[in-house]
Amino acid sequence: MRNRVLFWLLLGGGAFILLAVVALSLLLAYGGDGGGGEFAFGNRIQVVDIEGELVDSRPIIEQLKRYEDTKSVPAILLNVDSPGGGVAVSQEIYTEIKRLQEKKNKIVVAYMSSVGASGAYYVSCPAKKIVANPGTIVGSIGVIAEWVNYGNLLAWAKLKDVTFKTGEFKDTGSQTRELTDREKVYFQGLIDEMYADFVQAVAEGRKMDVEAVRALADGRVFTGRDAREKKLIDEIGNFQDAVDLTASLAGITGKPSLLRATRQRVTLIDLLTGDVSSLNPFGSQTLKSQVRFQYLWK
Repeated sequence: MRNRVLFWLLLGGGAFILLAVVALSLLLAYGGDGGGGEFAFGNRIQVVDIEGELVDSRPIIEQLKRYEDTKSVPAILLNVDSPGGGVAVSQEIYTEIKRLQEKKNKIVVAYMSSVGASGAYYVSCPAKKIVANPGTIVGSIGVIAEWVNYGNLLAWAKLKDVTFKTGEFKDTGSQTRELTDREKVYFQGLIDEMYADFVQAVAEGRKMDVEAVRALADGRVFTGRDAREKKLIDEIGNFQDAVDLTASLAGITGKPSLLRATRQRVTLIDLLTGDVSSLNPFGSQTLKSQVRFQYLWK
C-alpha cells in the first residue's frame, strides 16, 4: 500500500512539474518582447506595427481589433515606419483607430521611427499623442496618382489599341494614350477631394486650423524636430519614450507589459512549395494597370 501511495505521489508531482514547465514555456514564448507578453497580469499596452507601403488594411485592422474588448489592454501604441500607401487603405486604418478611441475608450499613441509620411501620417493623426525622433521623416501631406503610358512603344511596334466604351471617362487613365483636357480636369477633381479629406483629418487630429494645415500640405516632408515646431507631432523621443508616455496616459504604473503580434517566419521550404503572394510587400495591385490614388511619399 505504501509503495502504491508513493507511486501516485510521484506521478502527481511529476505531472504538476510538467504542467509548470509547459506554462513557463508559454509565458516565455509569448512574452519574448520583454514586457510580459499576452499572459502577463495587470494593465498592458498593445503594440501595432505599421510598416512598409500600405497596400492592405486587413492585417493591421485585425491587430487593432484583437483586444478591443479587453479591459486590461487600455492602450495601443502604433509603431510607425512607413511612407504611406493607398488612399482607401489609409482611410480604413484611420477610421478603425478613431473607432477604438471613441467607442472602446482606448488610448492610442503613435511612435514614428524612421518615416511617418503621407498615408502613415494620416493614420497617426487620430492618436492622442505623436512621438518621433529628431530626424524622423514626417509629413508629405498630399495625394499622388501615377501610371506608365506606353503609347509611344505601341506606335513604335506598329501596334494599335482598340477600345469600346460606354462613356467619355470609362477608359480615363488608359496606358495607351494621352489624357484629354477634360480627363485631366476630371482626375484633378478626384485628387482634390482626397486631398481635402487628408487636410481635414490632420486639422481635426492635430487641433489645427484648416488653412494652417493647408499651408504645410504641399507634399513636402519635415524632420521630427521641425514637425514638432509646426505642431504636426507632440514629442521628440524614441520608442521607450513613447511606451512611457502611453503608459502614463493610460494610467499604468510601473513597467508596462507589451503585447505584440508574432511575426510570420518563412522557411526555404515555404518559398519553394507554398503560396507566398501575401508576403509580397507591394501586393498584386502593383502589377495591375489601373491608376492608383495614393497617400504616398515618393
